Amino acid sequence: MQLIFLGPPGAGKGTQAKIFLDRSGIVQISTGDILRAAVSNGTDLGKQAKAFMDKGELVPDSVVIGIIEQRIQETDCKKGFVLDGFPRTIEQAEALDAILAKLNIALNHVVNFEVPDEELVQRLMGRAAQEGRSDDNPESIKNRLQIFKDKTQPLIRYYEGKAILRHINGTGSTAEIAEKVKTVVGV
Repeated sequence: MQLIFLGPPGAGKGTQAKIFLDRSGIVQISTGDILRAAVSNGTDLGKQAKAFMDKGELVPDSVVIGIIEQRIQETDCKKGFVLDGFPRTIEQAEALDAILAKLNIALNHVVNFEVPDEELVQRLMGRAAQEGRSDDNPESIKNRLQIFKDKTQPLIRYYEGKAILRHINGTGSTAEIAEKVKTVVGV
């Protein structure tokens, strides 16, 4: 099973992907985690990405698309995967479609987590305090939410047109949201 978890920063995509992974045995592919690891390890990719991430901007498509194409071809993805944090733009979605077509892989579901802005800000500020993430500061959060609205929200219509979009109210406890995911994707 191949899925995309879509939603604004702080909507719980990563948390729910990990829960889904435990339940289904498929792989979580988080571009954010991959990029943060590259930054932490001081790789060339990490150095390129850090400048964008610290300002709350999207890392360039050429970098992210290459990462995804390599990652989904790894052996552990044969059973399936959840993309968490990708695609973020129509251009990335179209590039993903081309990669998946080339590899003869079909997307089963795109799960859209809907959470009010006020709650997103509270969650992100709490995460910043807890994890010390430099990309979770008030200015960056405001910028990331605006980028989501401008660049990522159009994906909702894009995937509705493919009849694979599933909406989930992303408020409530982690367990309640996990049950909603289980209901809409059947796993």
